[in-house]
Amino acid sequence: MPKQKYEIRLTEAEKKQLTKIHKSKSKRVSEEVRKRAKAILYLDLNGPKPLMPDAVAKKCGLHRETVYGIRKEVAIEGIDTATTRKKRETPPVAPKITGDIEAHIIAIACSSPPKGKSRWTLQMIADKIVLDGHLESVSDVAIMNVLKKLNLSLT
Repeated sequence: MPKQKYEIRLTEAEKKQLTKIHKSKSKRVSEEVRKRAKAILYLDLNGPKPLMPDAVAKKCGLHRETVYGIRKEVAIEGIDTATTRKKRETPPVAPKITGDIEAHIIAIACSSPPKGKSRWTLQMIADKIVLDGHLESVSDVAIMNVLKKLNLSLT
């Protein structure tokens, strides 16, 4: 099966846009985007001296495979997708431990320990939160992070 070759042929407007991105001193434009814009300009077959991907990688400080990926992305989808970040497909997961549950954790940690125990352990607090029906499951590490965030110690 022959390899598919991806070619980049930029218009004058696209060249101006990429040059503007590459030369930008703004903090809104990341170094990665600047390098990608520079790489696209070097890969342009309509440019004065188009370079091979290996040479582009050396000049731009990118990995060779990254340059191949940029070339493929620009050839298939255009320069906008290569110079902007992809939108997140799935929303972030909401935290299990909310303010109400934090309050219960603190209340348990500050209360007297159960009979026969000298103090609360992280696992005992986690089990108590589950038994009280506040959460279906919670780890002792999550309890530790809540207490650590509030500078509380079980000792």
